[in-house]
Amino acid sequence: MGIIISLLLGCLAGFCAGKLMKGGGFGLIMNCVLGLFGGALGGWLFGVLGIEWGGLLGQLGTAIIGAVAILWIASFFKK
Repeated sequence: MGIIISLLLGCLAGFCAGKLMKGGGFGLIMNCVLGLFGGALGGWLFGVLGIEWGGLLGQLGTAIIGAVAILWIASFFKK
């Protein structure tokens, strides 16, 4: 059950990050895929920095921050 929730949170984070980024990101499907990678990046980065947010909202916030970072980096390759 935990992996399914992680996947759903990653997709939701990608969707939210696409809405936050100027230009809307790369479309719904690609934003969801990048959100999955962003969730992993955010979790790793926050772990390295020693930042820990609890609960589903904390995980979602971490995933959104990671997804925004991934979309920002990916926007350089879009041009």
